[in-house]
Amino acid sequence: MTASGGQGNSQGSSQESRARPGQRRMAQWTRDYVRLPGIPDEYIADNGAPRPVWARFFDAFAALSPADIERRFASADRHLHEAGVTYRAPGDTSDRIWPLSHLPLIIDAADWRQLAAGVAQRAQLLEMVLADLYGEGRLVADGAIPAAAIAGSSEYLRAVSGIKPPGGRYLHLYAADVGRGPDGRWWVLGDRTQAPSGAGYALENRLVLSRAFSDLYKSMNVPRVAPFFEAFRDSLRARADRDEPRIGVLTPGSFSETYFEHATLARYLGFLLVEGDDLAVSDNRVHIRTVAGLKRLDVLLRRVDSNSLDPLELDASSRLGVPGLIDVLRKDGVVVANMPGSGVLEARALLGFLPALSRRLLGEDLKMPHIATWWCGQRAARDEVLARLDEVAIEGAYGRGVADFPGNGPVLPGELSAADRDRLKDAISHRGIDYVGQELVRLSTTPVWENGRIAPRPFVLRVFAAATPSGWTVLPGGFCRIAEQADARAVSMGDGARAADVWVVSDKQVPTATLLPATDKVRIRRIAGVLPSRAADNLFWLGRYLERAEATIRLIRALCTPLRDPARANSNGSAPAMHSAERIQRMLVAWGAASQTARANLAKVALEALQSEEKFGSALSLVRSAQRTATSLRERLSPDAWQVITEMAERLAIEVEDEDSVLSAAELTLQELASFAGLAQENMNRAAGWRFLDIGRRIERAINTTRFTRQFAYDEAGDEDLDILLTLVDCQITYRSRYLVQPLLAPVRDLAVLDGYNPRSVAFQVTTLNEHIAALPSLKEHGLIEKPQRLAVAMQAMLATADAEKLEVKTLFALEQDLLSLADAIGQHYFPHGPNASRPEKLTGLA
Repeated sequence: MTASGGQGNSQGSSQESRARPGQRRMAQWTRDYVRLPGIPDEYIADNGAPRPVWARFFDAFAALSPADIERRFASADRHLHEAGVTYRAPGDTSDRIWPLSHLPLIIDAADWRQLAAGVAQRAQLLEMVLADLYGEGRLVADGAIPAAAIAGSSEYLRAVSGIKPPGGRYLHLYAADVGRGPDGRWWVLGDRTQAPSGAGYALENRLVLSRAFSDLYKSMNVPRVAPFFEAFRDSLRARADRDEPRIGVLTPGSFSETYFEHATLARYLGFLLVEGDDLAVSDNRVHIRTVAGLKRLDVLLRRVDSNSLDPLELDASSRLGVPGLIDVLRKDGVVVANMPGSGVLEARALLGFLPALSRRLLGEDLKMPHIATWWCGQRAARDEVLARLDEVAIEGAYGRGVADFPGNGPVLPGELSAADRDRLKDAISHRGIDYVGQELVRLSTTPVWENGRIAPRPFVLRVFAAATPSGWTVLPGGFCRIAEQADARAVSMGDGARAADVWVVSDKQVPTATLLPATDKVRIRRIAGVLPSRAADNLFWLGRYLERAEATIRLIRALCTPLRDPARANSNGSAPAMHSAERIQRMLVAWGAASQTARANLAKVALEALQSEEKFGSALSLVRSAQRTATSLRERLSPDAWQVITEMAERLAIEVEDEDSVLSAAELTLQELASFAGLAQENMNRAAGWRFLDIGRRIERAINTTRFTRQFAYDEAGDEDLDILLTLVDCQITYRSRYLVQPLLAPVRDLAVLDGYNPRSVAFQVTTLNEHIAALPSLKEHGLIEKPQRLAVAMQAMLATADAEKLEVKTLFALEQDLLSLADAIGQHYFPHGPNASRPEKLTGLA
């Protein structure tokens, strides 16, 4: 029965009338749910009734009308789309929209206290194990952990052995994947000690669901997640050796599966998002390459695997790390969270030894058990697994999946063919060190909303713990993954999986919390901040791509306007000159927006230039290039700016059929480009980031305006060509208000090139570029004018003294080349790569 099936007319008191439909829906949902195959789950208690926390949730949820439910679900989906919440499943080459379940996972406060205590205890135990493995090594020497169980893992890093972790801790952030077992207890499925992912997505899940169901969320008294992130941030800050440390999030880059999360955490915590190329080692410290030179970095929250962190001492083929990082750790020069090599504890081979280790190191049993696990590197365990092969699941001892078998999940020998089963048995017999056997346990399910009713789906809950000076603090909630398949241990964010927010429900009202500190604890500062060279490079090119797209669209509009309405071809209403259209086509072909073969058909040229996916210079390709560049700037762009870029790309990708549709799409995209420019102008802080974005726009606009002028204001240009130029540089109204005559060569050239009052003239762009460049930091101590400023000043002087009557095409061409040289000089000066990126001189100016 769907949600709408509970609606009907009823009489009586208004309160009773409102209650009945919700009560009927609640009862029907429960009956439908329990008729499904019997799986121990979160929703149904032992007596067959809904658990009290779920009953409380659905009592309120069922009171909503079906239309209201769908509206709130649509609101959540819309927010995910507009905010660009994305991820990549393993093997994906493009981003997917985050698949958020519309219902949260709900846990009562008593259950949560037990779960949180178990996770905190486990985190402390693993910290102690790591300290011994990379320190004294007593656990291996005494036989508490077999040496082979450690040596078999590629995550055990000999280069880190003996290094005392700067800041005094190996684990700063820990996560446990857990599920509820058939006895109602929580079981650990795996430990995440390398670089636990999911906390940023948990934050986004909470933001979306709490907005979509704000009243319901408040009524359930769900603790806020901000105190956890605040404690984590303060803990990292306290680990550094100076009062106001600089903290970075090390990401593999925008092609990472969870890049959106990296950007979210950096923005929320106020950290810098950096890649390996952004960092350099100097004087036993790690530094960020910024537009103001090298700036010291004190703490690095890494999201890069350990083996990729230092190509000098670890994986030599890695392009993700920082050469010399391990040596800096030896010399106590930077805090890395989590410490390289901590991923060794994710090996399933160690699970079977943890109960005894807990008793040895903590003096107590594990508060939260894990699924019975046998490491086949020991003869007795291997013999038991082989004897019970059909009763266990086989997993890789050190990584995801089982070698020579498809998929990343466990292998169930009982479901294999006879040949595959024998092949697996032989592999375990000959090299048991690579395999573990785990007890087959059917784990709990959680309600999801499908087609107007609730249905059970298996889930895995990832719970996070952060190390603080006062002990481990646990994120109230976590990151829930919901699968379609029956084996919950195989849940990953791939096909068919979805995520869910996690609500820990309390009977008491919870205090509001925010990551913003109280005003009496804040020292007022007005600083420009640190801008990594890579981010400046991306901002520069974002501005160039968008301005290049605008120039292309203006050409398309100039070409399409006569096709839709010949009377609008030019100022005097005559038919457009074919040579003018030919010039537009030649420019579009030269810019890589259209093909040579399409030139015989104006409509085909316009369509191709607007949305060809093959042409690198088409408007669609340029906006997508801007979108890819913006992806690397997610922590620096506002949600509104990101939304404008996304909407442009989506609009241009919609197939159009005729000239009128092409022109409409072009005009709407121009409006969106103007919206982005307005957001940048009015909303961005006037620091170096804004300057580089605007420098990119100004250089590209100056280059394009110069090209337009060369093509349409040549020495023999007629009215039609000059009129097109005025349209392209958006100066029709200005020209007519100044000159009560048809377009003439000298005044049109003056308006497009030399007029410093015209915000689209070349002179205006060069003047603005001089202002930006003068405000950027000086990178050398000699006090001489540096190359970018030298070029810009020279161009400004030339334009200020030029005479429109004597302005020649060859002069315009030389000006265009100077602008291109200026763009190259800025890139070489502020975005250097390789050995030129390290600047040992004392640096001054804007950071």
